[in-house]
Formats: sequence, structure tokens, C-alpha cells
Amino acid sequence: MATLSDLITQREELRYLRAQGTRSVEVEGRRVEYRSDAEMAAALAALDREIAAAQSPGPVTQIRFLTTRGV
Repeated sequence: MATLSDLITQREELRYLRAQGTRSVEVEGRRVEYRSDAEMAAALAALDREIAAAQSPGPVTQIRFLTTRGV
């Protein structure tokens, strides 16, 4: 699994390539070719979801109540 910084770097590169109109990318010796802008947008959305999941603190495991008698 990629680290948070790797995911952010990938997202920024993909945004740059999308803005330039480039449809093919070579990453780590692998060539990826997108057929349309919608496919690139879907890839960006997937990266955004992965980044959000990596940044979230996780589920709440403890809830603490602080109460008084009202007196």
C-alpha cells in the first residue's frame, strides 16, 4: 500500500497531466493510458478517497460521559 505522501504526489501529478491534456502516463516502468477525461477524473476521485481514508483517525473506540446531578 502506498504511503500518504505517495498518494498525494500521484494525485498532484495526475492533476497536472490532466490540465495539460496528456492521456498517457508512465509510472515505475508501467504505462497507463486513459481513454477520456472522465476516466482521469475517476482516477483522481479514487486517489482523493484513498487520501481521505489515510488521513482519517479511524473509528471511535472509547466514549467518555461527564455528568452532574444538577445541584
